[in-house]
Amino acid sequence: MSLDFVEYAAQSEHKATVIWLHGLGDSGDGFAPVAPQLNLPSELGIRFVFPHAPVQPVTINGGMEMRSWYDIKSIELDKRADEQGVRDSAAKVEELINTEIANGIPANKIILAGFSQGGVVSLHLAPRFEQKLGGVMALSTYMCVPQKFADEAKHTDLNVFMAHGSQDNVVPHSAGRSAFEVLTAHNMDVSWQEYPMAHQVCAEELQAIRQWLIARLS
Repeated sequence: MSLDFVEYAAQSEHKATVIWLHGLGDSGDGFAPVAPQLNLPSELGIRFVFPHAPVQPVTINGGMEMRSWYDIKSIELDKRADEQGVRDSAAKVEELINTEIANGIPANKIILAGFSQGGVVSLHLAPRFEQKLGGVMALSTYMCVPQKFADEAKHTDLNVFMAHGSQDNVVPHSAGRSAFEVLTAHNMDVSWQEYPMAHQVCAEELQAIRQWLIARLS
């Protein structure tokens, strides 16, 4: 079943797409207000797609059903991302990317973005996708199966924007740094931004995201 989503239409002829994945228990509506706030130049023709994760039971939340890209069985970081769940969600997001490509948007004008759980899926999928995307935005997130990255990555020259809060008590800052180090070790074109915030997105970070998106999609 393909993913439902909310969208923010391109403000001129559609030339580029940002697919932005939310975090655990949120929905596509959570980040949708960010698209107009970014105030991107209308001539870039950027369409935003904010998919809704499937509703499923989450083990660490007592099996409560909520929107989740994968089950979380343990809070320990090396066991936190359910690998099969991440791969299943990545396959669903891949369908969204393929739809954009079928509609005439080149892969290098498609950005995959994600916050927290959504960032895990984005970081997993983008380097493994058949075509090289325009970039990945990984916010307050970590990596699933970093030990498989070298064998599975098709594009180790991807541009990656990473940002994390130094006071994040949900996804520790060290987990983000660890993902950054894995990517850097494989010569990925990755930048690191750090903000004095918790598990969230701040105004200064949105400004940095705006500049990065303009640079990637101009």
